[in-house]
Amino acid sequence: MKVCIVGLGAIGGLFAGWLGTRLPAAAAATLQLSALARGETLAAVRRHGLRLEGAEGSVGVPLQASEDAAALGPQDLVILAVKAPALAAAAPAVAALCGPRTQVLAAMNGVPWWFFERLPGRCQGLVLDSVDAGGVVRALIPAERVIGCVVHLSSAAVAPGQVRHVNGQGLILGRADPGTGGSDGRLQTVAALLSSAGFAVTLSERIQREVWFKLWGNMTMNPISALTGATCDRILDDPLVRNFCSAVMLEAQAIGAAFGIPIEQRPEERHDVTRKLGAFKTSMLQDLQAGRPLEIDALLGAVREIGAHIGIATPNVDALFGLVRLMAATRGLGATGKPVSLAA
Repeated sequence: MKVCIVGLGAIGGLFAGWLGTRLPAAAAATLQLSALARGETLAAVRRHGLRLEGAEGSVGVPLQASEDAAALGPQDLVILAVKAPALAAAAPAVAALCGPRTQVLAAMNGVPWWFFERLPGRCQGLVLDSVDAGGVVRALIPAERVIGCVVHLSSAAVAPGQVRHVNGQGLILGRADPGTGGSDGRLQTVAALLSSAGFAVTLSERIQREVWFKLWGNMTMNPISALTGATCDRILDDPLVRNFCSAVMLEAQAIGAAFGIPIEQRPEERHDVTRKLGAFKTSMLQDLQAGRPLEIDALLGAVREIGAHIGIATPNVDALFGLVRLMAATRGLGATGKPVSLAA
């Protein structure tokens, strides 16, 4: 089986590391693992392989890496683990890695480009400019190839080509087409491979539900932590900020219910779960401190755009989106979102 990782950051690096070191001997013998990388990451991997740190110590992971997708050739599975601002640039390379039956596992935060393509309801087929302007990604990576992946683990890219696993091992997988769900044989094959590598894999009949539920929590924690520099415990311990988070989440909850994915949990219940994580530094705060582009559009711009399409006003989402977008723009961190007019 040929597997290529696109995006050797915190999550992509962990996929590469565990697939490269944890598979049983029989599975490892048939796996051809590679990565698409560039710059300092590519140089580091070529020099000493991928470095993987965890509770058991540090290991080197031999890994074929290239900046040329054509040199790696068509794959059976492409694991796409880039941040949302890099998606448009990565999509042509992903397309070049695809043969007739290639599957693309999309392990990304926020609302993905394929979210509404096969989802019944008021937004079926909606292409979000905030996520995929002009439908460019959709054309290059069609939904029928996509396995959605919701990541429930934490890792960190501590240096180019060096990844540290922090905690957790959960992945939720499901077809972008809700009709096939967990019965698809190729999905089962991918799930078995990742389970053999040590991930705790569950399958979802409608992965959009899992995507939206994860977004519902991190659409506030991520940008507010970037704006304030605070860890999640401090955000939730401030009653005014906590109430603002709830107001943002209630708007998103109403939007989800309108397009067919209701969330039964109350914001306060979600806050209590997040608070148990302690002094947690979000991925957006880590990106800000490292000077990397921020995932603003996929987390907030998309929610605002969906609300505008449906006709639900989002004043609190708008306020948070505007503030974090302006902060990112003043620091040159790739805030690309454009204002979206609300429907009358």
